[in-house]
Amino acid sequence: MNYFASSYAVHLAISSVSKPKVKTDAAIMPDKYSVILPTYNERSNLPIITWLLAKTFEEHGIDWEIVVVDDASPDGTQEVAKQLIKIYGNKRVLLKARAGKLGLGTAYVHGLLYCTGNFVIIMDADFSHHPKFIPQMIELQKTQCLDIVTGTRYAGNGGVYGWDLKRKLVSRGANFLATIALNPGVSDLTGSFRLYRKPCLQTIISQTKSKGYVFQMEMMVRARQNGYSIGEVPISFVDRLYGESKLGSDEIVQYLKGVWSLFTSV
Repeated sequence: MNYFASSYAVHLAISSVSKPKVKTDAAIMPDKYSVILPTYNERSNLPIITWLLAKTFEEHGIDWEIVVVDDASPDGTQEVAKQLIKIYGNKRVLLKARAGKLGLGTAYVHGLLYCTGNFVIIMDADFSHHPKFIPQMIELQKTQCLDIVTGTRYAGNGGVYGWDLKRKLVSRGANFLATIALNPGVSDLTGSFRLYRKPCLQTIISQTKSKGYVFQMEMMVRARQNGYSIGEVPISFVDRLYGESKLGSDEIVQYLKGVWSLFTSV
């Protein structure tokens, strides 16, 4: 072997060992969005919200899955979920049932265990949160590289429809009280329509101690405490079409206690 041939062979050997591999676009995994749907007596709502979610994701070319967390609904919600799995496949719809009514906060904790996406969306299954806002939330997250995007009823052109004056005043008052006491930096602290980076949600949930509807409020407070970036998308909140609201006087009392607890501890 002459000098040039041997030199070239050595060069190839060194190059193959020392040159780092660069990731190409093809090697980067695309984003996947896992939707956690806590349900209790949502037999009538679940098929329609699932269809709307699937339609929204498919029209925008978004990879998705829905994790239904049902708390032993007596109305047959789980049977409906099983039928939806047959229609959409077990890669798109998952049913993760629990033994009883254990609360909204723990439903998110349970559902998160089964999410395979790198982003997680939490929302209600009763049409209070319309899937049409999800592409806007995703776009805002990507544009500003945010950790969390939350839907807001109280900024921009957001609003509430179907509530009487009393309930509107209670909601506004709850948000005002929490904003003054906790300064979370978001306009809708009690909303439950949000998009999270999965690692951020895992961290926040591990730190959150509240249960029920206080859970949403504390998660935003913990997010700010951890320095996560948060954006807002105005949404139209519509009162549930079928079934009864699960917000009662006990939840209101727990909310007030939760505000005080966070005020004195965070």
